[in-house]
Amino acid sequence: MAMFGVAGIVVLGLDQLTKALALAHLTPGEPVNVIGGLLKFNLIRNPGAAFSLGAGYTPVISVIQIAVALGVIYLSRKLGSVGWAIAFGLLFGGAVGNITDRIFREPSPFHGHVVDFLQTPHWAIFNIADMAVTSAAILLVIQTLRGIRLDGTKELKK
Repeated sequence: MAMFGVAGIVVLGLDQLTKALALAHLTPGEPVNVIGGLLKFNLIRNPGAAFSLGAGYTPVISVIQIAVALGVIYLSRKLGSVGWAIAFGLLFGGAVGNITDRIFREPSPFHGHVVDFLQTPHWAIFNIADMAVTSAAILLVIQTLRGIRLDGTKELKK
């Protein structure tokens, strides 16, 4: 379904563009208030997964993200629902956005640190790819609760 590809490319493009802008215009340790205390730009390089957990397992995290991206591509052949297509596109774009960092950024391939720069109160610093993966998870749950299958058919209530 074309919606899967469009969503994935848009997320990946926005993720990489905003990371490039953050690296060009922000200084680590010098947060910039954007909307009062509600949103800050705060550049960090995250060696781990969510909340910087698993910093010593970056190669493993990379392999898991690659497996997720490949699994999404495989399952996308069965998509017949716009909701599932958007969710899969968000998941794919977000996973590939962070995989790109892990493979191509310092300190070395498959040990690269993910660029994070969005900060809200009482939450970890994140990026567009993280937002996309989280949004995908919410959409996947909604589609499942609505009883909509990957192919777009609706489960019959028993």
